[in-house]
Amino acid sequence: MNSPYTPGIAAARLAPDDLAENFADLHAPLDGHEAAVAADRCYFCHDAPCITACPTDIDIPLFIRQIATGTPEAAAKTIFDQNILGGMCARVCPTEDLCEQACVRELAEGKPVEIGRLQRYATDTVMAKGTMPYSRAPETGKKVAVIGAGPAGLSCAHRLAMLGHDVTIYDAMPKAGGLNEYGIAAYKSTDDFAAREVDWLCSIGGIEIKTGMALGKELKLDDVVGCFAATFLAVGLGGVNALGAPGDDKDGVDDAVSFIETLRQTDDLSSLPVGRNVVVIGGGMTAVDAAVQSKLLGADTVTIAYRRGRDAMGASRYEQDLAASHGVKLLFNAMPIAIHGNGSAVEIELERTETTDGTLKGTGETLRLPADQVFRAIGQTLTTDAGLDLDGRKIAVTGAGRTSRAGVWAGGDCAAGGDDLTVTAVAEGRDAAMDIHATLMGDG
Repeated sequence: MNSPYTPGIAAARLAPDDLAENFADLHAPLDGHEAAVAADRCYFCHDAPCITACPTDIDIPLFIRQIATGTPEAAAKTIFDQNILGGMCARVCPTEDLCEQACVRELAEGKPVEIGRLQRYATDTVMAKGTMPYSRAPETGKKVAVIGAGPAGLSCAHRLAMLGHDVTIYDAMPKAGGLNEYGIAAYKSTDDFAAREVDWLCSIGGIEIKTGMALGKELKLDDVVGCFAATFLAVGLGGVNALGAPGDDKDGVDDAVSFIETLRQTDDLSSLPVGRNVVVIGGGMTAVDAAVQSKLLGADTVTIAYRRGRDAMGASRYEQDLAASHGVKLLFNAMPIAIHGNGSAVEIELERTETTDGTLKGTGETLRLPADQVFRAIGQTLTTDAGLDLDGRKIAVTGAGRTSRAGVWAGGDCAAGGDDLTVTAVAEGRDAAMDIHATLMGDG
C-alpha cells in the first residue's frame, strides 16, 4: 500500500476492507417486516399526487397496498407494467424530488412514504426468482432496430418484443446498459445489478444485442433504415464538453464521465488512482457522483466548484447534502479560469461570479485551490445527429419520439424535451415503442 503521505494521484490510498465498506449499497434493501411497516404509512390516496409526479405514471398507492397485503409479486407487476426498469429506477431515481416530494405524508409531516425503497423491495422480489412476468404476443414478422442499449433503448426493446416484434439492439460499448452500466455511482448500483437487469429484461425473448456498434462509425443510419421496419435512436450523449480554460490539457485533468466509467468497470477498487486534492467542475448528478466517489477512494479534500448559485444546480438538494455528508465541499459562484502546474495539475484558479439581469459574469475576484486532479462535469453533447433535424443541441422530436425522418424515432438523453433522468428515458422508450407498434400495424 502507498504511504499515507503520497503526493499527487495515487492508487490504494485506503485498505481494501475500507474501500469495500465505502462502496457498499447506499441504502440497504428493506426486509419483509420493514417493507410492511413502511407500506403501512401510505394513505392510499384516491387522487394520489405521487402518481402525477412519477414520469412513468406508476400506480404507486396500488403497488404499496399490494406490498401491505403480502403480495410483492403483484406489486412488482404493477410497477413493471409502466416501468420495466423499475428495479434500477428504485435505486437511482431522484424520488426526493418526484414522488416522495409530492407525498401527502411529506407535506403533512416532513417524512414521506419510502416509495423508492418499497419499489426496490417489490422488484427485487421478482427479479431474485428470475421470473419474467410477461410473455410475447404472436410474432408480427416485423423487425425493429434500437440503437443504444441504455434505459430508453432497453425499455423500447422490451415493449416491442412483448408486442411480438423482433428487436435488434446495437450499442457502441462492450456491455449493454448505457448510463445504468457505465455512468452512475457504484454505491447506487451494487452486485452487478445493471447487467443482471439487462439479462432479466431480455429473457422475454425476441431481443438480440450487438455491442461494439456505434452510430456514425460501424453503423450508418441509412443502412439500418433499409434493413428494418422501424428504428429507435437512444444513443444518449457521448461527447463531453471541454473546460475552455488554460491548462485543460494538463496531466490530472479528465472528464468525470470517464472516471465514473472506469470505477464502475473495475474489479479492484484499490487499483484506482485518486488525487490528494480533487476539484470537480460542474453542478449536476455526474459532478456529485464523481466527487463523492473521489472521497470514498481516499482523497483528502474534494471540492465541487459550480459557476452559479446552489438553487441552479442540476443535482438535487438531497444529492448536494449527500456530498456534504461525505466531506465534499460545495463552492458556488466560482468558474475555472486556469489550471496551473508544470505539466501536471497542481492548482486551479477560479473567478467569482454573479448574475445580473439573468446574465452570468465574472467579478474579477479570484481564488486558488490545491488541485492535483480536476474532473470536468460540465455537460455532454451528441456525438452524431445522424443527419436528423435538431432542436437546440438534441434531436428534434414530436409526439412519442417521431423524428424528422419517417420510420425513425428517438428518445432518452439524445432527444429534445426530456430532463435527462433514467426514469424519463424509460417512459420515452416505452411510449415510442407503442407508437412504433401502432405505425407498423397500420393504426398510427
